[in-house]
Amino acid sequence: MSTSPTIAALVPCYNEELSIASVVRDLRAAVPDMAIYVYDNSSTDRTSEVAKEAGAIVRREERKGKGNVVRRAFADVEADIYVLIDGDDTYDASALPKMIRTLQSGPYDHILGVRQETTESAYRPGHALGNRGFNWLVGNIFGSEVSDMLSGYRVMSRRFVKSFPALSREFEIETELTVHAMSVRAPQAEVSVGFKDRPAGSESKLRTYHDGFRILNLIAQLVRHERPMLFYGIVATVLALIGILVGIPVVADFLATGLVPRLPSAVLAIGIVLAGGLAAVIGLILDGVLKARREVSRLNYLTYSAPPAA
Repeated sequence: MSTSPTIAALVPCYNEELSIASVVRDLRAAVPDMAIYVYDNSSTDRTSEVAKEAGAIVRREERKGKGNVVRRAFADVEADIYVLIDGDDTYDASALPKMIRTLQSGPYDHILGVRQETTESAYRPGHALGNRGFNWLVGNIFGSEVSDMLSGYRVMSRRFVKSFPALSREFEIETELTVHAMSVRAPQAEVSVGFKDRPAGSESKLRTYHDGFRILNLIAQLVRHERPMLFYGIVATVLALIGILVGIPVVADFLATGLVPRLPSAVLAIGIVLAGGLAAVIGLILDGVLKARREVSRLNYLTYSAPPAA
């Protein structure tokens, strides 16, 4: 006889006293039998107390940063299906049953909640444009289209969560989740969800430029780790071109006079070209390491069963 899957909602929070009760109530109304875990990230207000009063299981993570909270929650909580949602009351919790049904119907391992604005000012200035740029960049680099890689609203299977390395410390965690799904080729789908303004008096923790640069840095690091041939191939090509440009006058002088009057330039050109060749070799070696690492990651992913059917 089949049993209902266990579902856990994970809600990272930092100073969300004004919104967390509404989030917990909306999640409970959407999926009544779901366990709701609020992870308080060292808040200085009454976030923990308000969450407890609303009926959530409250835990505390002292290390600052959403990535640290997600890493802790993924390690601590045991469930068949996991829901990740921000505690700022901007996401439509009523979309959750549809997201869960979609996960089970595949079965899929990762359902991304694609934000659809229900208020004109839900996105901060520049965030929508930046999000589209990141979507395009990651989709082209990793070969898989994504509509809203920075969304904080996701439904995931146990095998996805338990195979996720969770290396990020802050808001880059959404990018890492998206790239992990692409890396292990996890079956995934997207569901449109409502997205609205934060409650009056509630302040966003996002820092547009700071977080944007952190995400760009994470993407670069993920390209280096997940696409070493591409990363080091670009480095090798750039170095080779620089070496050739530096060496052209040297070669021209030698062909005209039979002499090498620009010996320092000749040595520099040779050194740069050799560095490019070394970068290409490093890319080849790391590509082999990557294949072995992905085999291990895939085997770890397959040790867990698929999400239970509805």
